[in-house]
Amino acid sequence: QVQVAESGGGLVQAGGSLRLSCTTSGLNFGIYAMGWFRQAPGKKREGVSCITLNSGRTYYADSVKGRFTISRDNAKNTLYLQMNSLKPEDTAMYYCKAAACGLTYVDPVGDNYWGQGTQVTVSS
Repeated sequence: QVQVAESGGGLVQAGGSLRLSCTTSGLNFGIYAMGWFRQAPGKKREGVSCITLNSGRTYYADSVKGRFTISRDNAKNTLYLQMNSLKPEDTAMYYCKAAACGLTYVDPVGDNYWGQGTQVTVSS
C-alpha cells in the first residue's frame, strides 16, 4: 500500500523560505515522476511542480517559477520543494504524489490516494 508523508510546512512571513519534504513507502519511488500540488481554501487543487524520475527535467507553474526548486533523492525515496520569496498567495495545503510530468503541465497519476499534506501559511 502506497503511503506518503509530507512535512516542512509552517507559518512564515512574506519573503521567507520553507523546505518541504515528502517521504514515500510502498511505492517504487525511483521509477515515477513526482509532483507537488497545492490546494488553497475554496480553490481547486493545482499542480505546482514536478520532476522526472532521473531528475532530467522539471516543470514549474508560472506562479512559482524562479522562486521554488524541486529536487529528489531516489536513495531516500524523498521529494523536496525549496520555496523562497514566499507570497501570501502561496498559502495552501501542499501535497506530493506520483505525477505525469510534462513540459507544460503536471498531473497526478495513480489512484485517488492523497497524503495528509503539509500546511504552508504566508503572512503579509
